Amino acid sequence: MHVFDSLDGALLVDKPAGPTSHDVVDAIRRRFEIKKVGHCGTLDPNATGLLVLMLGRATKLSEKLMSDDKTYEGSAKLGEATSSYDADGEVTGTSPVPSLTLDQLNEAAAAFIGDQWQLPPMVSAVKKNGVPLYKLARKGIEVERKERLIHLYTFQFSEYVEPIGRFRVACTKGTYVRTLVHDLGRKLGCGAHLASLRRLSSGRFAVTDALTFERALALSAAELEARVIPFLTLTTTG
Repeated sequence: MHVFDSLDGALLVDKPAGPTSHDVVDAIRRRFEIKKVGHCGTLDPNATGLLVLMLGRATKLSEKLMSDDKTYEGSAKLGEATSSYDADGEVTGTSPVPSLTLDQLNEAAAAFIGDQWQLPPMVSAVKKNGVPLYKLARKGIEVERKERLIHLYTFQFSEYVEPIGRFRVACTKGTYVRTLVHDLGRKLGCGAHLASLRRLSSGRFAVTDALTFERALALSAAELEARVIPFLTLTTTG
């Protein structure tokens, strides 16, 4: 096993559904015996797509790169609200779905474009007095959360076959797409939850340049070094 003492940079991984972002970080750290590994933006366990891993000295840049804009594609299920705002939660309410065309759905979605205040869901990694909200939520505790100012550049549905709509969203950091879908469901009067989510890009990085998690773990030491985006490259703009 190769021990990397000075491998500094970013590794792009296409996270599969199932493992947490921390699971991916931990697996890469153990597999290649890298002392420091972090990531730039959590993906929920069932979300897939781009996870930017920071290795070695590059972990110092995590905060900076985490502030980059993100793009996602996903699907929303109308008529069913859940406790976590996604498919993992318990159903908290069902309502008949109004007859909607794709244009009408996009008209409702367009109202969310621009600056807005968003309330993080209880089932999230946001911390209250040092404790992640999801841990409190598991105990049935709901606490007051602070709204965050976010910005949506685009929020558009490309397909709608009742009750499922497929969409793409481009947004600033800290945006909860499942909260966005939940809020859209409320606006439509029927409730909704996030059925699936995939991150396509984060700042300058795209999922099309990422390795699958399985392939990343199968790399040799030399192959890993060749795939890592160097630290100095990350500190330059563009």
